Amino acid sequence: MTSDGSGRGRQEVAGGAFLPSAVLDWLAGGPAPERSVLRAAVKGSLAALAAAAPGRSVEVRVPPLGAVQCVEGPRHGRGTPPNVVEADPRTWLALVTGRTTWSQAVGAGALSASGSRAREIERLLPLV
Repeated sequence: MTSDGSGRGRQEVAGGAFLPSAVLDWLAGGPAPERSVLRAAVKGSLAALAAAAPGRSVEVRVPPLGAVQCVEGPRHGRGTPPNVVEADPRTWLALVTGRTTWSQAVGAGALSASGSRAREIERLLPLV
């Protein structure tokens, strides 16, 4: 945890992206952050994931805030990708920060993973 200059904390994730304290507080049960803050946190974490595992064989979706293709291998072209990971923003950011595990999220129905390569994302998490 570092300071963002305002005296409030933030947490660095892989690739130099940061999650602001408003997002961390929300994950701990506090009030929801502003949508722009949440969007930036999701997009930053997805960019960090893509930097950690460049490629286009798995699509990670966090509707309605972002999506990214990552993991080296066969490239997906048109239509529905064969390897998809999808989670809501809270679940995704909880995975990124290690506040929940892949198994817990799948068990709760908050994370879906389809395709033979989708679980490769699990080994990349958390990103902190």
